Amino acid sequence: MVKIGNLELGDFPLLLAPMEDVSDPPFRAVCKENGADLMYTEFISSEGLIRDAAKSVQKLDIFDYERPIGIQIFGNEIDSMREAAAIVEEANPDILDINYGCPVNKVACKGAGAGILLDIDKMVSMTAEIVKAVNIPVTVKTRLGWDNNTIRIVEVAERLQDVGIQAISIHARTRKQMYKGEADWSYLNQVKDNPRLHIPVFGNGDIDSPEKALEYKNKYNVDGMMIGRASIGYPWIFNEIKHFLATGEKLTAPGLEERIAVAKKHLDFSVEWKGPKLGILEMRRHYTNYFRGMPNFKQYRTEMVTADTYEQVCEVLEQVSEVYADHVF
Repeated sequence: MVKIGNLELGDFPLLLAPMEDVSDPPFRAVCKENGADLMYTEFISSEGLIRDAAKSVQKLDIFDYERPIGIQIFGNEIDSMREAAAIVEEANPDILDINYGCPVNKVACKGAGAGILLDIDKMVSMTAEIVKAVNIPVTVKTRLGWDNNTIRIVEVAERLQDVGIQAISIHARTRKQMYKGEADWSYLNQVKDNPRLHIPVFGNGDIDSPEKALEYKNKYNVDGMMIGRASIGYPWIFNEIKHFLATGEKLTAPGLEERIAVAKKHLDFSVEWKGPKLGILEMRRHYTNYFRGMPNFKQYRTEMVTADTYEQVCEVLEQVSEVYADHVF
């Protein structure tokens, strides 16, 4: 049984990665229904929380059916992160997660996210202060290092454990790689082989099929996996991986009507939570994957991502249902 604090997550939990502009409540809802064991919010700026910025505060929205749920924060100032952690705890998540992995310039080049991998001592000090500031489990998501010359992930995991984190998720790329190239999970083996390490280690990066999940589970000895990009528009991946790990058999891919139904449910929640304008706009990134593999689909995809109203999107979905009624995935 994998545990974070007192949270029991099963024998091999699958986590939904925190993804900016993706891991919002509507998306988390469909992932939870399809097997995600633990989910994290989009990352939230510590400075935004302290300033009470509307966008940052809205990201604190969590719902009971999502539990267990973690709220993730990022920042480069220890005092601000400590203060933000206290604000997060008031939102009553099950876990507080620290983002030490975001590679984008506007975050990393300011010393936050993966940028802190250039200053491990500060990373450890910041983590220690956050752990002391809250009474809920603290976890960390990070990368292997800034580049190939700064990979110290075995040391980092042990030092963060020693100041109180209760799990670590490792994206098996460096910051320099961004999201390119192959993730190198061999470093996760090294982390797990450290006899001093006793907290759960979750692997992240390139898990896009049940077959790969089984291969990496057996090869790299991680305690669970964090799924990111492969879940966008395809929340079924969690249950598909679980079923394959348990039985060695692949579930039948969701059919057209199920894809439409889940996309519609996702859209409904998005409009309800964000309002009609933003809810429709921010759903657009998901449609391609919901209907990936359908022939001659460009026209309908274009109509969905340019539709301005809820009714227009539903009309396109109805057309897709009729035109592709006999399509088999």
